[in-house]
Amino acid sequence: MSLVRLNIKGISYSQTQNGAYALILSEVDGERKLPIVIGAFEAQSIAIALEKEIRPPRPLTHDLFKNFADRFDVVIKQVIIHKLVDGVFYSSIICERDKIEEIIDARTSDAISLALRFQAPIFTYKNILDKAGIFLKGSPEPEEFSEDDEALMDEILLEEEELLTGDNDYKRMSLQELHTQLEQAVNNEDYELAAKIRDEISKRN
Repeated sequence: MSLVRLNIKGISYSQTQNGAYALILSEVDGERKLPIVIGAFEAQSIAIALEKEIRPPRPLTHDLFKNFADRFDVVIKQVIIHKLVDGVFYSSIICERDKIEEIIDARTSDAISLALRFQAPIFTYKNILDKAGIFLKGSPEPEEFSEDDEALMDEILLEEEELLTGDNDYKRMSLQELHTQLEQAVNNEDYELAAKIRDEISKRN
């Protein structure tokens, strides 16, 4: 399968969903964009890495990882978004130390945050872009989107959030079922999902 190099076009904030962001990646030699739903913390980390003039007073988590890696001569060579399953993107970080290459599984938002800090290229496979790529009408300049683009991103964010969190299903569940789902999410260390279920439980109380 052929790899397609991606650049970061910008980060779109949902006007209708509080705290929802979409990271927009664009193919280098094409017009398609790959929207990836990310959390507020990851959006902040990526935005800080993009804005070279902004330096937080203390290292963020991804900055700490970069400092740690530099100290032990670990270099990130590239990031590959290698799989898309049920709306979730899976990524690998290709690292090198002492001329030995290692592949590390990572959340896509974390992988891209680190790729920016290491100035490492970002790739995906053509079949993933064929499946999830979209065309935006806005300006080619980063972080500039037309009203139609913003509406499209809101729609994508809503669909992705419902797919990832199962919000519609949770509304139909009983409290006992919700508590069972909450326990399973915590056991699986899926704390973002656990927070969504907890919010639904709180609405019922």
